[in-house]
Amino acid sequence: MKEIILPELGEDVKEATVSFWHHKEGDEVAKDDDLVEFYTDKANFNVKSPASGVLKTISAKEGEKIEVGSVIGVIEEK
Repeated sequence: MKEIILPELGEDVKEATVSFWHHKEGDEVAKDDDLVEFYTDKANFNVKSPASGVLKTISAKEGEKIEVGSVIGVIEEK
């Protein structure tokens, strides 16, 4: 299992809001696929898949504010 983590976003940015997921639980994903879009008051950005496999868990829901470093989902690697 590979955790998907909200990465560091730059100076003074401590959280971001989930815009939407590009995939749903159970979907196969490839390493570096765009998984989820976030936004802050400064920018929109995508978090990419850290591994190839199946998106098993989405723990950050659309519209939810997430702190940097938080686990937002899990991929079951192939």
